Amino acid sequence: MTRRRVHILGTGGSISGIGPHRLDYTLYPDHGKKLTVAQMLERIPEARELAELSGEDVLQVGSPSIGPKEWLQLAERIHSLTADGIVITHGTATLEETAYFLHLTVKTDRPVVVTGAMRPPSAVGTDADLNLLDAIRLAAYPDAAGRGVLTVLTSEIQSARDVTKSNAFRVDTFDSRDFGVLGYVDSDARVLFYRDVMRAHTTATQFDVRGRKDVPRVDMVYSYAGGDGALVDALIERRPDGIVLVGFGGGSYPAAFREAGERAVKAGIPVVLATRSWNGRVVATPRMQSQGFIVCDDLMPQKARILLMLALTVTREPKALQEMFYKY
Repeated sequence: MTRRRVHILGTGGSISGIGPHRLDYTLYPDHGKKLTVAQMLERIPEARELAELSGEDVLQVGSPSIGPKEWLQLAERIHSLTADGIVITHGTATLEETAYFLHLTVKTDRPVVVTGAMRPPSAVGTDADLNLLDAIRLAAYPDAAGRGVLTVLTSEIQSARDVTKSNAFRVDTFDSRDFGVLGYVDSDARVLFYRDVMRAHTTATQFDVRGRKDVPRVDMVYSYAGGDGALVDALIERRPDGIVLVGFGGGSYPAAFREAGERAVKAGIPVVLATRSWNGRVVATPRMQSQGFIVCDDLMPQKARILLMLALTVTREPKALQEMFYKY
């Protein structure tokens, strides 16, 4: 039986970081040394029993330095590959954002798996090796196809749409809030799925970024007790392509903050309302609709920003934009 081919795209991050000593869990980002994909694979020779492996270093940076330009670069590279499955190693700070951008834009049913680590490979108790091994196993698993972009860390398989980082240092930081994991790459080396991905993704989206050099600029502003409209008004002057306003609960805001949002809409800037609450939806009320606001449904603010970026490559019509937030 022919083994499946898995290609690994390295982007840097903690999974490749080298610290000054074995008990360092915080200084390694400033140390500057990183393992290449080839060096990471040398640490887990067992991975070559799972698939025919190849890899390359696309970037070698911390994930705070990864954004739309790098997302487009990764999408372009994925589209050029012929491997059966793809693994992306990534820093955890923006891992969920890269994964969601690819979840909406990559035009393939092949497994695309994003993984990272909370402890560098130079540290005692590192999670880097097992996370990469699990990612390779998942990317080589035929039934992982057609589920959009997946993440796997601490053996938990999660959807790029739902997953978010929940803790600054613990290895079990990635969480899917209301919905839970999709399945596991479990201790007996089996890949197990228990639920599926219901919202449209990859080949079922209308977002095609192949050949693009940039995407529309969307900025976010968080509200807080006593917040006014100063930051929103400053953004209006800069004329971004869209704005995400992050409010309380199901979509409430300080009065002055909301009024500034209304000014943004009147200035022709699409405005999406999101919530800083960990779980739940922002519900479109008649008042919100009459004022021209778009609601994010249950997306985290940082993912609402990504969806609005991509939606604006297709349309600026508010009703059509709103439908995309319910579809994706």
